[in-house]
Amino acid sequence: MKWIEQGRERMHKQANSIGNFLVEGFHYLGLFAIGAATAFASVMAFVDMVGKGAASVDDILLLFIYLELGAMVGIYFKTNHLPIRFLLYIAITALTRYLIGDVSHHKAPDIGLLYLCGGIFFLALSVVAVRFASYKFPSSKAIDATGEVIGENYTDK
Repeated sequence: MKWIEQGRERMHKQANSIGNFLVEGFHYLGLFAIGAATAFASVMAFVDMVGKGAASVDDILLLFIYLELGAMVGIYFKTNHLPIRFLLYIAITALTRYLIGDVSHHKAPDIGLLYLCGGIFFLALSVVAVRFASYKFPSSKAIDATGEVIGENYTDK
């Protein structure tokens, strides 16, 4: 019976290694695909901006959104943690871009303007709350893809 238990443990370790390899491979493939798509989209937006011969505030804010997406992919690649603050920054920038486009190009301000500004305000408060919470209550240690601990404590600074 001892050899059966040893065989079971060996089989479990091999299956675990194969599963980890496949999951991490998919993880890296997905990250590279998202990073490449972000880089391609930002280059195309820049080429369109150069082709127009002028850059509007909308174009610049769009480039900031791409920059934040790229930074988010890079941080996730290095730490295996997705900082929620970057998603909040992207949402703030997207609402600001929509607000500028809506006010400057389309119609007179109405109640929708207050809704957009309120949304930006609440997202900004969310950033403050996340920063305060990550400072006051740091999460567990950050672990890279190999399972090694990175730094002292992982905090979303």
